[in-house]
Amino acid sequence: MQILACFTRSLSRKNAQFVLDILSNDVFFVPLQGNMMKNYLNIFRTAIFAGVLIAVAGYGFLAGKAVGMFLFILGLAAVVSYKLKLYTGTVGFVKVKEIPSLVVVLVGNIVGCWLVSLIAKVDTAVGVQAAAEGVLRSRMELGWWACGVKAIGCGILMSTAVQFARKGKEFGNWVPLLFAVPLFIHCGFPHCVADAFYFLACPGNALAECGWELLGVYVSIVIGNSVGCNIYRCILPSENYE
Repeated sequence: MQILACFTRSLSRKNAQFVLDILSNDVFFVPLQGNMMKNYLNIFRTAIFAGVLIAVAGYGFLAGKAVGMFLFILGLAAVVSYKLKLYTGTVGFVKVKEIPSLVVVLVGNIVGCWLVSLIAKVDTAVGVQAAAEGVLRSRMELGWWACGVKAIGCGILMSTAVQFARKGKEFGNWVPLLFAVPLFIHCGFPHCVADAFYFLACPGNALAECGWELLGVYVSIVIGNSVGCNIYRCILPSENYE
């Protein structure tokens, strides 16, 4: 308990309370009733659309590579503009009572990616499946630990882009987004929603070869993104990051 007290004192008062609430809150055991179920269904619907937009952006990346990393900007810009539920745009801003909704958001994002991946399965003109398999192979070669660590960088960039874009529609607030997306792609930082599309767009035999190891890699990417998205919350005063 002394170690926990020292740690929480090192954070701002609001952030320390956030940590303590996670340890003591029974939010995970609240039954789904009435308005809560309706709220989750709304979240799920917008999360699917967010997944579709990111998957379409990922489709452009796979089809265009160098040009594609800039086309990817449109996906995140649309998500932010329409205020849709994207995992990497939500996990860094979520309140304690909203933590269970993150599962709904991620599942919805993956469903949206799956819908777009169906197009990739029948598109033989631009080599999307082969490019997606290349991404899959690179992730498997890195392994779960390296993927998770690199995913932290993506989380930092995504929270930076979303934080600025949420401040208003002035062009200056969108500049970080214009740079963050090409930067995380250029650096090879895994993005859990984009990677869901890349993996789902792969030929079935490639996925079968990876087996359960792929699940471990994907979970590590989700965790890494989550850590990166929340670094600001633990470092900056709460009034500078909301």
